[in-house]
Amino acid sequence: MPAPFDLESFLPYRLNRAAELISLSFSKEYKQRFQMTRPEWRALAALGSVGRMTATDIGVHSNMHKTKVSRAVHALEERRWLKRSENAADRRVEHLELTAQGQKAYREVADLARTYQSTLEKALGSGAIERIEAGLADVEQALLARPRKRA
Repeated sequence: MPAPFDLESFLPYRLNRAAELISLSFSKEYKQRFQMTRPEWRALAALGSVGRMTATDIGVHSNMHKTKVSRAVHALEERRWLKRSENAADRRVEHLELTAQGQKAYREVADLARTYQSTLEKALGSGAIERIEAGLADVEQALLARPRKRA
């Protein structure tokens, strides 16, 4: 008889749970201050950190489904934080970028994120963030280097 499966030691489960706990905790901060949803925060953060992108690029960058990206882009546009421009070579593609108001909002949210990160670092103790980042880099490197199997 096989040994029972220990979900608590299954890395994908633990990583997902930790990410969700951190994400929910941080979302309280920007929801309270900016009345933003998680997809809106991710889209704003992607555009603020990368610059001009397409909706598809935002989805890939932030690992969001295209429907969530579309709703987030629409909400940011309604706030006048985002503007669209048509691609002259391909009219099906729209480029998205932050307006001056959007850049201001991004800077404020980035400050909030830095403060949150600092609070998290204090709660976890000296060197914890660096150890987590190193472990995550190892996981990403190993999985990205592995050849993908075709379905």
